[in-house]
Amino acid sequence: MIVTYLKAQPVPSVVPTTSYESTEGGGAGATASTPARDTPAGERAGVEGMLAKYACTACHAVDTKVIGPSFRDVAAKYRGQKGVEQKLAEKVRDGGSGVWGPIPMTPNPSLPDNDLHTIIEWILGLK
Repeated sequence: MIVTYLKAQPVPSVVPTTSYESTEGGGAGATASTPARDTPAGERAGVEGMLAKYACTACHAVDTKVIGPSFRDVAAKYRGQKGVEQKLAEKVRDGGSGVWGPIPMTPNPSLPDNDLHTIIEWILGLK
């Protein structure tokens, strides 16, 4: 029944970055806010487009935990660590589990290097 219901729903033109968990200040269906950093609007739209294109937003949002951690939580956890870009690139490509809980991150081996670098740089720049 659930699958039939979901298939009957219209497909959104833009994948929202939302969390359906009850969070402080947000509540169900709270939309993630725009990142607090000095990024030109065009670059933000480009990265956010990549996040949707590669289905990152299916599990992650900027400010709230969805299935995986928020991008801000990732930035905070890894800020200042040596070799973090390579470490995160490997995590995105290979997937894995145990760092943020038992739910595994699916591997994304076909994500182009340039886009992967841009996404990781953007995430690590979040404040």
